[in-house]
Amino acid sequence: MTDQENNNNISSNPFAALFGSLADAKQFAAIQKEQLKQQSDELPASPDDSDNSVSESLDEFDYSVAEISRSFRSQQEICEQLNINHMIQRIFLITLDNSDPSLKSGNGIPSRCVYLEEMAVDLEDQDWLDMNNVEQITKVPENLLPFAVQCRNLTVSNTRTVLLTPEIYVDQNIHEQLVDLMLEAILGGHFEGVAEFLDEVIEALILDEEVRTFPEVMIPVFDILSSRIKDLELCQILLYAYLDILLYFTKQKDMAKVFVDYIQPKDPSNGQMYQKTLLGIILNISCLLKTPGVIENHGYFLNPSRSSPQEIKVQEANIHQFMARFHEKIYQMLKNLLQLSPETKHCILSWLGNCLHANAGRTKIWANQMPEIFFQMYASDAFFLNLGAALLKLCQPFCKPRSSRLLTFNPTYCALKELNDEERKIKNVHMRGLDKETCLIPAVQEPEFPQNYNLVTENLVLTEYTLYLGFHRLHDQMVKINQNLHRLQVAWRDAQQSSSPAADNLREQFERLMTIYLSTKTAMTEPQMLQNCLNLQVSMAVLLVQLAIGNEGSQLMELTFPLPDGYSSLAYVPEFFADNLGDFLIFLRRFADDILETSADSLEHVLHFITIFTGSIERMKNPHLRAKLAEVLEAVMPHMDQTPNPLVSSVFHRKRVFCNFPYASHLAEALIKVFVDIEFTGDPHQFEQKFNYRRPMYPILKYMWGTDTYRESIKDLADYASKNLEAMNPPLFLRFLNLLMNDAIFLLDEAIQYLSKIKIQQIEKDRGEWDSLTPEARREKEAGLQMFGQLARFHNIMSNETIGTLAFLTSEIKSLFVHPFLAERIISMLNYFLQHLVGPKMGALKVKDFSEFDFKPQQLVSDICTIYLNLGDEENFCATVPKDGRSYSPTLFAQTVRVLKKINKPGNMIVAFSNLAERIKSLADLQQQEEETYADACDEFLDPIMSTLMSDPVVLPSSRVTVDRSTIARHLLSDQTDPFNRSPLTMDQIRPNTELKEKIQRWLAERKQQQKEQPE
Repeated sequence: MTDQENNNNISSNPFAALFGSLADAKQFAAIQKEQLKQQSDELPASPDDSDNSVSESLDEFDYSVAEISRSFRSQQEICEQLNINHMIQRIFLITLDNSDPSLKSGNGIPSRCVYLEEMAVDLEDQDWLDMNNVEQITKVPENLLPFAVQCRNLTVSNTRTVLLTPEIYVDQNIHEQLVDLMLEAILGGHFEGVAEFLDEVIEALILDEEVRTFPEVMIPVFDILSSRIKDLELCQILLYAYLDILLYFTKQKDMAKVFVDYIQPKDPSNGQMYQKTLLGIILNISCLLKTPGVIENHGYFLNPSRSSPQEIKVQEANIHQFMARFHEKIYQMLKNLLQLSPETKHCILSWLGNCLHANAGRTKIWANQMPEIFFQMYASDAFFLNLGAALLKLCQPFCKPRSSRLLTFNPTYCALKELNDEERKIKNVHMRGLDKETCLIPAVQEPEFPQNYNLVTENLVLTEYTLYLGFHRLHDQMVKINQNLHRLQVAWRDAQQSSSPAADNLREQFERLMTIYLSTKTAMTEPQMLQNCLNLQVSMAVLLVQLAIGNEGSQLMELTFPLPDGYSSLAYVPEFFADNLGDFLIFLRRFADDILETSADSLEHVLHFITIFTGSIERMKNPHLRAKLAEVLEAVMPHMDQTPNPLVSSVFHRKRVFCNFPYASHLAEALIKVFVDIEFTGDPHQFEQKFNYRRPMYPILKYMWGTDTYRESIKDLADYASKNLEAMNPPLFLRFLNLLMNDAIFLLDEAIQYLSKIKIQQIEKDRGEWDSLTPEARREKEAGLQMFGQLARFHNIMSNETIGTLAFLTSEIKSLFVHPFLAERIISMLNYFLQHLVGPKMGALKVKDFSEFDFKPQQLVSDICTIYLNLGDEENFCATVPKDGRSYSPTLFAQTVRVLKKINKPGNMIVAFSNLAERIKSLADLQQQEEETYADACDEFLDPIMSTLMSDPVVLPSSRVTVDRSTIARHLLSDQTDPFNRSPLTMDQIRPNTELKEKIQRWLAERKQQQKEQPE
């Protein structure tokens, strides 16, 4: 037989499994083979039995040869039986051979073998073992059971004595030994038996509390666990063994009581103290940095620039596996305590409620500005991230959009005032301070409070507030880290290009920040936690929609428009419920978009929520929160610039949900409404804020315009505005267009100013004028240039969006733009920008790198010309163009044609714009003649604001001043007051000045007649 065949035989032999490894089995077989070979060498070979390896050994053991000869028919059987005997001796360390122990190793018997004397007598001095003997040994005689039970009872009693009086066992740490016993049992996979033993020990300790109470006995065990766990890391296997010990404790009713008492902080009002408890120590374990900003001794993502993207992904996936396991353990511990008894449930819920209340300051603005004080007062980000993940798991049974349990949530929970401990236990209310939170709408009356609240209500509130304190804050940090990484990367690249000595320092800073970024991102993107959170937020969207339409029943109501009354319960829903929802979806779009891609079907519920609350100030008073919902809409909608992923049909699914949304017209109207509403928020920084709020609205409008249902609904709003221009309240779409043009004028003008300043500073720097400056003065110049660059980039991005929006809107909406209300404004805006982009002033904008500042002059010129061509078919519009005395000139349009040719625009566009320029020039010549005719008009005929001849004079009711209708209409779009005395004013209050209008018309007719009668 070959060695290969022999190895195969051994590996397939069932007895090989009794050895520690295949190598041990092979070693045993080799020894047996060698011994048999030696024995066979001492016997004379015979033709029939030459292969028997143990035949000669019979002479050596004369006293047993006779017995063996009588029992077996051949030497072949003798050899097999001896091999079995040797194997049993080696594996079970037992023998029937009572020979001299010193000779055992010499005859193949292991030296530690136990001689089975009673069995040897029963078997009449048989000195070998077979499988029948082994089976007999393993059966415990019935008469031994009482002795075994007695031994067990004695062991329990002794253990009780040891734990009650550990001081008498000098130089021994009894509690350490107990922990080690449990740890060994868990690691060895036989904890069930130890758990049964411990249950009996605990029972015995409970019955004997004269010397020490049970908590006094067990608190040292928890002390040991605390000291050991605090030094463990997330990815250490040993951590999970200790957590299994705590899982056993939280299932054992007596130990659980001790545990919930043990984790109470010394100062319940100090948020940071909760982190120092045993449960807090566990919750603080994470891949996040233990000390913010300090990466030394951090075990994750060190030197990330030296790792490939694939290596980083592998490390991230590995950490996520441990995180999922870790969160499951914490969840099971909380679940055990909630289900074990009313007492442990009350204690753990009180701990959670007090902890959240003590850490409420984490959301304050100053918390991010003073991190040193922050981390002395409050528990860590890791603490709240892990707690949130565990609470999310507790919420999953009712986090389904169609769950009937979801509607059992009672928002009046959040309006309860301070309660004592007994009241909290009876009412099942453990959160504190929520009555001071700002709610979605103001309360007009005190609610009716129920006798008690269900666990669904408490779980939802605890989970939402935990996410608000933890996930919400970490998301803000992630955004800032991302921005800082981008700045460092740019600075590092510039330093490398200029061979600056600062390059190495910048690289080190970038490495450190990248480690922080990757650790934070990994901690926040564990897939199961994100999916659980998405389930919660979608369910919260459903719940808030049901509250918004007045549903107080147990069955879901269908959404219908117009919305029904009866939404008073929203007065008890804190704003952080909606804020969490929006914040999480925005986070997914930025850092984990694949979760959204695979959950597209649930996004319709989110669209319902956005449609109702974005468009209804009655249901969500806070304009900032409503504006944030526009960013949420941008996050969940399909993106036109998204690169298709062949593995995920994300574009298809999200497009299907968005384009087939049954309330598309209401969603479009809600978006335009919030665009208008954020113009006046009452905030001192409202002017600057509105541009940031409107940024996501432009790509949404663009996408909507490309979809039939949304585009038609926008056109319907425009048609309504055209028919109601002089309504008491200006139509929504008219106000929207007015603000859109206001933004375009301001943003592009600001961008032009900043680009001009950058151009000047770049010239100064290139000429070497900065070289003679002091280092401090040069740094100030560099900082100023960088600041101008950031501002120019922001204003360019926003102006590109606003002009682009006007370009596609004018393709099908014309009547509003050509109306005197808006025509003069849009024309003066377009001409002013063309003057800077194609006229003699264009040189002032030629900075070094257009892309650095997102300056797209070619696109801007193209969009402006597109607007002109879209509206150029309207005679009134063309006639208004030459009236712009500030910027219009025939030369300007000729220069625009040259630029269109230079940037290779289509020939038909160039020809169309050239023809439009000619038409406008002809109208300009005609108007110039008329202006000369009417140049001497009296002041009574002139508009007091614009100093132009009035065509439709109207009287303002309070100031009694006469102005042109188009002038006051434009004014009221932005400010509904009388411009002369600031009293409230609407279009329906003005009255036509018929008498003056007739006088103007008679005067015009006379002037025209005089003009005709004058000789040429």
